[in-house]
Amino acid sequence: MLRLLSYVYWTVIVLTCPVFFAGALVIWAVTLPFDRRRVVLHLYSSAWAVFYVRLNPLWRLRTTGRELLPWRGAAVLVANHASLIDILVLFDLFRPFKWVSKAEIFKVPFVGWNMHLNGYVPLVRGSGESVRKMMARCGELLSRGAPVLLFPEGRRTDDGRLQRFKDGAFELAVRHNVPVHPIAVHGTGRALPKHGLVLRAQVNARVEVLPALLPADFPDARALRDAAHRAIEAALAAVR
Repeated sequence: MLRLLSYVYWTVIVLTCPVFFAGALVIWAVTLPFDRRRVVLHLYSSAWAVFYVRLNPLWRLRTTGRELLPWRGAAVLVANHASLIDILVLFDLFRPFKWVSKAEIFKVPFVGWNMHLNGYVPLVRGSGESVRKMMARCGELLSRGAPVLLFPEGRRTDDGRLQRFKDGAFELAVRHNVPVHPIAVHGTGRALPKHGLVLRAQVNARVEVLPALLPADFPDARALRDAAHRAIEAALAAVR
């Protein structure tokens, strides 16, 4: 039964992505002259992503603490990463951030093309040159007042435990003196296997925005990193 449901679900996604992308193209073209930050396009993309979450009868999603995130102003958002669907559920924040995402996803038809339209930031894992370009691009976005969202673990967890955070997101926050917003993503690790697309049993996912951390309250980027790690780890442990 799960295999059949999975087949139907992914088929619907494949068939509807071109339609949603056509809408994205229209919004991009119409809003480009007055919406340089592409806020409208990002909110449309958020609705596109969340539609696929709501469509799945096995998935439930709730977002708390959304009001803690800014509508305007630079910030660094950091979230734990347990599943492919983390990207979908984090769009439920409905705030105008820019993603930092694997470069491979930008090559996916329609979805990746839409990421290019939105001005999201590609990253080639393991490439020092790509990391430098990513940091420079994120710095530009922060300087323009646009929040950026990163997965500081660098990759999805294998066993569900929170991995060590990399420094980049927190160096950006310190360099540009912008708040860090830790975000705990609960329950998504059970939605899909790491390899394969067969849906699993019902999942109750939750996106929990935690109180912001200010760089001025910490001696350096590493201390800020560790504080964000502790905050997300404690939130995940409380649910477990």
